[in-house]
Amino acid sequence: MEVLKINTCIIRMDNSILKLHGSLKTVFTSKELALIWGETSPNKLKTKIYYYTKKGYLFRLWRGVYAKTMEYNSRELATSLYSPSYISFETVLRDAGMIFQHYETIFVAAPWSKNLQIGKNKFAFRRLKKSVLYNPAGVINKDNFSIALPERAFLDTIYLLGDYYFDNLDSLDWKKCFEMAEIYQSKQLVKHLRIYEQKYAQ
Repeated sequence: MEVLKINTCIIRMDNSILKLHGSLKTVFTSKELALIWGETSPNKLKTKIYYYTKKGYLFRLWRGVYAKTMEYNSRELATSLYSPSYISFETVLRDAGMIFQHYETIFVAAPWSKNLQIGKNKFAFRRLKKSVLYNPAGVINKDNFSIALPERAFLDTIYLLGDYYFDNLDSLDWKKCFEMAEIYQSKQLVKHLRIYEQKYAQ
């Protein structure tokens, strides 16, 4: 009877690991693990996570954040540390070719400002007010993390940093920028936006 109980426990544990590896996500919060495993008991969830990390099936990256392997997506980790959050600022601007400067740091819009380093990954969280941060305009979900479109990242940047140097704004959709600028409720932002449009728009 004892053997049967042990085997049942092993099967359940194996199923839990299979569920993780069946997911396209590489990083999971405790809440996400509870949903995937259908675990409603906080104590059982804690015990389960402890067991898997001890056995090397899960890797603890930060408080309440885990990876199924150490080959995880660093941008996915960036948006799992604080909620809500999304990749923005220089990270998106660089991807879009609006700035040429390369940054090792991943820049994130978040509820508060903080710099973190986890392993080799560096993260810079910049605080946006709730009415902006919670507004989904110009933010998409890509590869299991949230990321700003170039226009949203551009607006986030001039909203927080004001007079910022950009190398190339040829790809920017100015109409979309002015439409999206309303979510910031900032006359100063609109002023900066008009100056950039006059300087860069063709």
